[in-house]
Amino acid sequence: QAYLSYSNIAALTHLARKPGWDITKTLDNVKIWTHEEGAVLSFKVEMQVKVPSHVAFSLLSDFSLRQRWDRHFQTCEVLQAVSEEEKIYHITSAPMTGHQPRDFVILVSLRQPCRPQEPYTVAVRSVTLKAMPPSPEFCRSEILCAGFQIYSSSSSSCTVCYFNQVTSGVMPYLAANLTGSSKSIEDTALECIKFLE
Repeated sequence: QAYLSYSNIAALTHLARKPGWDITKTLDNVKIWTHEEGAVLSFKVEMQVKVPSHVAFSLLSDFSLRQRWDRHFQTCEVLQAVSEEEKIYHITSAPMTGHQPRDFVILVSLRQPCRPQEPYTVAVRSVTLKAMPPSPEFCRSEILCAGFQIYSSSSSSCTVCYFNQVTSGVMPYLAANLTGSSKSIEDTALECIKFLE
């Protein structure tokens, strides 16, 4: 478990530091970046939020609140509280047209910054749990690496960066988005800002 937790945080930190991010869209307080490497597409959504970084961290690290701003989350339950900083959740998402509803078993690892310039981190990856085998009513999907890094901008504002390394299971949701025929990433980002503020 210690190794999984460490590698969860390390994978997100590594993804965030990769060179070669291309900016694809800029709105008032949201920027969307993509990164392609072989068959792997990652995206980053950068949001300017008018709340202190520790407040954003506490709200974003509680996944049971996520349904309030992310319409892709249908249900979310804690399967196991591994430690203060680690929880395993079971999440179901609403079906997209022509697709079975998806579900995920994820490990969420939290880290507070050790030094002032470091971010708060909420790292997410899929795990397997014997107690929650795949069910026929859902298509079990995998999250390779996702999560938030939250940097303090001032005592009353912060920059929230959301990362997701995209697997083929999530691709249909994003393809339309990045070509401009759907705006779910921007809409979700704006809902997230509204929720945090």
